[in-house]
This record gives sequence, structure tokens and C-alpha cells, in this order.
Amino acid sequence: MNENIPLSRTAAEIRKNIVRMVTRAGGGHIGGSLSSVDILTALFFHSMRHDPANLRAPDRDKFILSKGHSVEAYYCALARSGYFPEARLLDYGVFGSELYGHPTKKIPGIEMPTGALGHGLSVGVGIAIGDKRDERDCRSFVLMGDGELAEGSVWEAAMAGAHYGLDNLIAIIDYNKLQISGQVDKVMRSSDLGEKWRSFGWDVIETEGNDPDSLARVFDSLKPAGGMPRVVIAHTTKGKGVSFMENLAVWHHKSTSEDECDRAIAEIDEAIARSENCGAGS
Repeated sequence: MNENIPLSRTAAEIRKNIVRMVTRAGGGHIGGSLSSVDILTALFFHSMRHDPANLRAPDRDKFILSKGHSVEAYYCALARSGYFPEARLLDYGVFGSELYGHPTKKIPGIEMPTGALGHGLSVGVGIAIGDKRDERDCRSFVLMGDGELAEGSVWEAAMAGAHYGLDNLIAIIDYNKLQISGQVDKVMRSSDLGEKWRSFGWDVIETEGNDPDSLARVFDSLKPAGGMPRVVIAHTTKGKGVSFMENLAVWHHKSTSEDECDRAIAEIDEAIARSENCGAGS
């Protein structure tokens, strides 16, 4: 990874790879992958301690993608971080490939397979307990979807995280407010999220979720201290970065035509050019 590359540029390149992957595969969970790109970029390219050359380093930060269906963004972040060649991303969804539609430990850098929603935070609690007992200076990050919060197991894990004082545990909610069947609040109301998590004994941070630089500052500030687990409610946009996908539930899982792929990549490239031109003039 090149630390001189702006996080926004890395996020844009990841978005392009996601679109290419889904187009080649003939389908994928593109909307939620695009909404979570900036979160993954801030973690993997700035805030998390991790090393592709030392996968089992005991003091590494751990990341769990509880919303495992958004694996396209996860694969892209891992590949760009150096866990496997980016050219391999085009094997996604191809018969015989190990790049499955949900995370698998066959891929370097993945801590646990996920798919059934509501399980990731429980595993994160267990990992955080183990690291605390072994006095390791590291953190565990669990990325969840907002629709996933309808799972009761999430709230059992939330109780345990507070009970054990896991200040080395950080939950992140990709709060794009849409799931496959429509608006989250119409499927199962999840408003007042901050108050819900506070009532379970968590420290709550609400932030813009599609600004990787802002997210990096938030994650950097969350060092183990204070005896409380933290939850970052990241307000995101479903399909972020591609105008014809943004805020539309239909793009939760959808195939992308070659024409749509070209249009999406052109939009992302235009956004990169605008950003870099603004930066050059500042």
C-alpha cells in the first residue's frame, strides 16, 4: 500500500473494482458494498494495524464483516492491501474460484466466514475478551448492516460487550437505511439507534460514513480506554459513488450490464478528476 495515495482515491479505485467484479460475475451485492467502501478504506489503509505478510500476528487488529453479503468491497480492500493479487478479483463468482459470494477463510486476511446475519458481533466479543485476557494492545472492528440489527443475537452480544467492559471492541453500522426489501424503518424500525446502543452500555459516535478521511480520524481516536465498547453509526448512502444506484433498494443485489459498468466507472473517474483538480487549486 502506498501511504501517499489519498484515501479518497483508494476508495474510488475500490469502487471501480466492485463494479467490474459484479458485472463479470453477472450479479452481486453491489449497493451495500459501495456504501461500505469508505469505512473499509479508512480501516485497512489508515487506522487498523495489520500485515499481509504476517497473517497471525497476535497483536494485529481484527476485522469481521458481519454483513457478509457485502463481500465484494471486502475482497477489493484486501487485494489492494496486498493480501492477494488484484487481478484475481475478476475470478469472483466464477465456477471453481475461492472468491465466494460471502467471506471464506480460504482467502488470506479473512478472520471468519460470515453470511448468516447477526453473528459477527458475538464473535467480535469473544475475540476482544481473549485479547484483553492476554493483555494484547489491539482492537477488534465489526462492520454490521442496519437491517441486520433486527437480529436478536446482535443485542445479546451488545449486552455482553458492555458487561465485560470491552473497550477494545468497536462496532460499526453501515447505516444506509435500505435493505433488500426496502426502507429499514418500514421493515423493522431502527430509529433512535444512538439511544438504543447507549441503553445497552455502549459509547456512541455518529458520523458521516462516506468520507474516509473523517472516518480515519474517528477510528484513530477510539483507543482502548474507559471500560466501554464503542459503536460508530456511520451514515452512508446505498450505492454511493454511482448516481443511478444511489438510495435505491433495487441495487441491493443486482447484475450490472456492460453499459452500466462503463457509465459507473466513467462517473467515478470524473469524481476523481474533480477532486484532484480541486486539491491542485487549493
